[in-house]
Amino acid sequence: MTRAASAPLAWATVIAAALAIAGALLAPAAPWADWLLWFGKPLATACILVLALRAQPAVSARYRRFIALGLGCSLLGDVLLMLPGDLFVPGLVAFLVAHLCYLRAFFTLGVMRRLLLPLLATLGFGAACVAALWTAIAPPLRPAVIAYVAVLASMAGVALARARMAHGDRSARLAAVGALLFMLSDALLAWDRFRGPLPLAPLWILATYYAAQWRIARSTSAAEGA
Repeated sequence: MTRAASAPLAWATVIAAALAIAGALLAPAAPWADWLLWFGKPLATACILVLALRAQPAVSARYRRFIALGLGCSLLGDVLLMLPGDLFVPGLVAFLVAHLCYLRAFFTLGVMRRLLLPLLATLGFGAACVAALWTAIAPPLRPAVIAYVAVLASMAGVALARARMAHGDRSARLAAVGALLFMLSDALLAWDRFRGPLPLAPLWILATYYAAQWRIARSTSAAEGA
């Protein structure tokens, strides 16, 4: 799919993401705004999924398949985290599987030669975030949080190593930037949930989340490597 062909999807994603952010910001004072979040949040992720599925020419069928599976799991996680009740752990599991799918998409044998430093950096950042939040995380949640952070950081480390290996490949760079933005979004989400509210938290969390998913989806197109 050319950039011109993807323009409607881009606009649909931006509008849906804006509705989700507006709903999340307004809902505490205006309960009617919940519908903006319920409508916009999954719609934005669904639009990004369609972008990945329609990308032509694809980097490879395997790469697109795992990116699409990751986006599908992310869509499930979006819905679970919005539903009434505390579905934080099921939502966490859905996103953990999404990151495993992304990791599988990014990983190649050649990546191993460049993996050590990026992986140490991303695991170090993840460990620092967990350490900063440790006392605020309920003990029953700690194993799930540690597993999630380990998988997220590994995914980002592999994406960075792939970008280092593929010099000049814009698709690999897009995936790496998307992976780092995902780490940032989740760090903001964790801090807001466990340490106390951040000012305008939905804006920063959702903006970085959709920017991350958009870049990862765009990385499915081999045309981005030009």
